[in-house]
Amino acid sequence: MFIDTAQIYIKAGNGGDGAVAFHREKYVAAGGPDGGDGGRGGNVVFVADSNLSTLMDFRYKRKYVAQTGENGRGSRCNGKNAPDLVIRVPRGTVVRDAQSNLVIADISGDEPVVIAKGGKGGWGNVHFATPTRQIPKFARPGQRGEELTVRLELKLIADVGLVGFPNVGKSTLISVISAAKPKIANYHFTTLSPVLGVVKVGPEASFVAADIPGLIEGAADGVGLGHDFLRHVDRCRLLLHVVDVSGCEGRDPKDDFEKINTELERFSPELAQRPQIVLGNKCDIASSEQIEDFRSFVEEKGLLFLPVSAATRQGLDALPGLVYERLKELPPVAVYEPEYVKPDPALKDPRAFSVTKEDEHVWNVDAPWLEDILAGSDVDDYESLQYFQRQLQDSGVIAKLVEMGVEEDDTICIGEYQFDYVF
Repeated sequence: MFIDTAQIYIKAGNGGDGAVAFHREKYVAAGGPDGGDGGRGGNVVFVADSNLSTLMDFRYKRKYVAQTGENGRGSRCNGKNAPDLVIRVPRGTVVRDAQSNLVIADISGDEPVVIAKGGKGGWGNVHFATPTRQIPKFARPGQRGEELTVRLELKLIADVGLVGFPNVGKSTLISVISAAKPKIANYHFTTLSPVLGVVKVGPEASFVAADIPGLIEGAADGVGLGHDFLRHVDRCRLLLHVVDVSGCEGRDPKDDFEKINTELERFSPELAQRPQIVLGNKCDIASSEQIEDFRSFVEEKGLLFLPVSAATRQGLDALPGLVYERLKELPPVAVYEPEYVKPDPALKDPRAFSVTKEDEHVWNVDAPWLEDILAGSDVDDYESLQYFQRQLQDSGVIAKLVEMGVEEDDTICIGEYQFDYVF
């Protein structure tokens, strides 16, 4: 099954927590803090795999979470960094932010692309020792890894795209000029998915052609199969517009030509401006008058016309060389530039919080960074509690509660933690 779009959730690994530990050694009465730092969480990395041709795997698995970094240990032993989570996708996959639809990355090259970064490891208690706080019983937990929902969109990487109405001979044509073996039959929509073929011109000279199925009138609106597969001609540098010049199915070749170009224009005005070579197929069963009439029509538009027959190979021997020479004059295959910009942590207040009154004597403080501090603290230890209270004071949480009318013995909720407010 050919699947060319998918939506998945990815999350990089959280950093490992710093350790609370103290040096223990024979004949050393009071060893100092020696808790190690946590390891970095695993990144989520996308890699192009030329052996893949569909996004079908992402139809069944839609959640990808990297490993958490290892927690720190005593004796100043830092935790290990978590391995990266590598997600392999077909070459040409565009990764977009699902919410804004902006391009995050185009997975077309050989270099791995980090889409979500793992969180940094937390500090061990050795970092919090001061002359007045010599036995800190708290550490910093690891930072959270980045997470987002992305939309994967496969856009085939091909130099040449074959476009045209169904049953005009595109599949037969690509099977003749390349090693591709598509299904060929005398009925519409025989080809249900794009077919790639490598066309060899000579030693170390070749190009990739794609048979794009399902283009009919209304394709840009979803009629036929065109709505699903028009995206695959986005990267093509040259279009081979295949037209049944014989009109054997009762259609006018001129009308077919105009309708396909109209659909390309509606889908993407830029795509409609790509260079075209018009192939008048089935010329073996067309009259010379039909061929010459269509030739005049095409050449009046400034396009190159070639009469061919995919069934008898008429005119096809010289086609690969002609296309290859034309491609050498054109710019390389387009690569989508990233548009999505991750929120800059420097622009976000690292101590942002909000205070809401949940009940008459219950207050809720929404501050994930405070929850992280609490997670790494021993609230039964005086120095740990003192450190936490200083964070509340310095960040303005206490001042905000007083401003909103907090009273003594009111309950303050911070995540899953609850405290009584005392003046």
